[in-house]
Amino acid sequence: MRRALIVIDPQNEYFDGNLPIEYPPTPSSLSNLLRAMDAAHAANVPLLVVQHTASVGAPIFDKGSHGWHLHPSVAARPHDLRMEKRFPSLFTGTPFADWIGAQRVDILSLAGYMTHNCIAATAFEAMHRGLAVEFLADAAGALPYVNEAGSATAEEVHRVTSVVLHTNFAAVTTTDAWTEAVRTGRAITRDSVYASNRRAREFAGNGARTAGTRRHAETRQFSYETFI
Repeated sequence: MRRALIVIDPQNEYFDGNLPIEYPPTPSSLSNLLRAMDAAHAANVPLLVVQHTASVGAPIFDKGSHGWHLHPSVAARPHDLRMEKRFPSLFTGTPFADWIGAQRVDILSLAGYMTHNCIAATAFEAMHRGLAVEFLADAAGALPYVNEAGSATAEEVHRVTSVVLHTNFAAVTTTDAWTEAVRTGRAITRDSVYASNRRAREFAGNGARTAGTRRHAETRQFSYETFI
């Protein structure tokens, strides 16, 4: 079992640029991200920092702009490799697959931004390639959206994506739990589609519970803080 910590797009754009992360708040997610990087470095876990690059003149991630650069706290920390990407999945158009193969990595530990975009896309493809994935949900973050399909707060986007990832694609965890797993050399396990759905149906009940009781049970089970 060999992990690599993959820090995805910890760039200024998400902190004081044109695409500010809202949930979890960046002071806490960045603090956890830096703790994970320090733990990886101390344990000799391969550490990759990824940087998204858009086309010249784009409103976000324009190469060379302030928003494109890594957050100074991330840039100042040691890492084994820095890689640029142009698509959500790290596997597309990059040497990522070759690098993890050369490192003999079979567990990808993902942190960074955004939960529902680059992290999700990478986790989906990694699972299909037979790799195990861990997601440090408190060292990541999401945006709110409004479009023709509807609207969602950043908390909703982050929470629901985390729940879906944990059913099949990644073991969703916290920085503290991940650091302890690195220290002890154990794997973090994900759930399953069947078990996750069965619990949801059990919480919904057989009609005997009142609607208020059902809502309380659902909120208790699926809140972000309880879930991770």
